[in-house]
Amino acid sequence: MPKPDELIVDIAARVEAGQSSQMSLTVVTGGAVITGRLAPEAMWRKRVSEVLTDSARLAEFSAVFETPQKKDGPPTHLHFHVARILQGTVGIPETGGMFRVAIEDISAWTVGDFSYSDH
Repeated sequence: MPKPDELIVDIAARVEAGQSSQMSLTVVTGGAVITGRLAPEAMWRKRVSEVLTDSARLAEFSAVFETPQKKDGPPTHLHFHVARILQGTVGIPETGGMFRVAIEDISAWTVGDFSYSDH
């Protein structure tokens, strides 16, 4: 198992410690390019739970996200909100979604949120 990039781990730890959701990041993982803003895990879980609670078919799954994980050590995942998978000249979903990415699976990254314009 490769050692995760220390810079990404530090960014994730600062997002967690500051409870900030303003850090924009773009990562490559498994051949996909994901761009968006990072959120603390607790904030991300709360939002996913809210979305599931509002769904008639998926409400029963919201409880899975309500219990925060207790872990020691550095963060192991990035939690994106308003994120898109970049595909050609579009971002999917157009309005942004909620993505959880294992830090150890990131092969490349850059600070900032990429978006496309048709101008």
